[in-house]
Amino acid sequence: MKGILLAGGSGTRLYPLTEVTSKQLLPIYDKPMIYYPLSVLMLANIRDILIISTPQDKPRFQRLLQDGKRFGIHIEYAIQERPGGIVEALLIGAHFIGNDSCALILGDNIFYGNGLTKILQHGHGTAEEGNALLYAYSVSHPEDFGVVTFDQQYHVQSIQEKPSHPQSNYAITGLYFYPQGVVQLAKEVQPSQRNELEITTFNQKYLEQHKLKVEILGQSMNWFDAGTIDDLVIATNFVKTIENREGINISSPEEIAYQFGWISLEEFKETIEYYQQSLYGQHLKAMLKEK
Repeated sequence: MKGILLAGGSGTRLYPLTEVTSKQLLPIYDKPMIYYPLSVLMLANIRDILIISTPQDKPRFQRLLQDGKRFGIHIEYAIQERPGGIVEALLIGAHFIGNDSCALILGDNIFYGNGLTKILQHGHGTAEEGNALLYAYSVSHPEDFGVVTFDQQYHVQSIQEKPSHPQSNYAITGLYFYPQGVVQLAKEVQPSQRNELEITTFNQKYLEQHKLKVEILGQSMNWFDAGTIDDLVIATNFVKTIENREGINISSPEEIAYQFGWISLEEFKETIEYYQQSLYGQHLKAMLKEK
């Protein structure tokens, strides 16, 4: 399976913070925002990842993440010249995906909770078996998101993009698992009135083919769509509270790589040495002492 991380866009809702840098490079407590979706792909056991960004931000991500070797993964980069919809990421990454299944995550989405690794690896397996899998999360303002409705047996009935009168409180998160053939299906999506390739339209195609599954993330899970100033603050405070209270490091690619056996103990120690003066490095060092 291949992974695509979409870290483009202009981030105008966060101006002036994003006038000179990418939204996905802003801090969520002790690490850049992009570390969180990158960690999600890694926890899903995905090691080949394409990061799609803007022409001006691509070099910044390359400087930060390089080729992914220190995380035990392989990272490539591509450019989205201008916002063209989430589905466009699948077309930009067509050669990278090839005939594989694919996980797509938005660069401002943060997931945390008990059993997250199991949930993500189930998504990986579902796509490998030939079905698309999305995740739904109960929110107080569903009209701001794509909304999914279910029947009494929790089979998906419909998906609507930002409906004026939502028929449920379940928002579709920015994480999608797709089976083989995803690129071919993406080519069938026509631009919307705002001239974008809409992800809801794409997901409806899987629904029509009876190949769409939606898993509800329960109360033990936390999901943040960190696209506004308030959301940035809420996510930062959440991560700060959890890390300081429980003494853990949320969404550390190096830690995941070490735990999965993708990098050696010596390589992990080199990372700790590099970050030793930072809070992030202190968290990594504390994690190693617990082993």
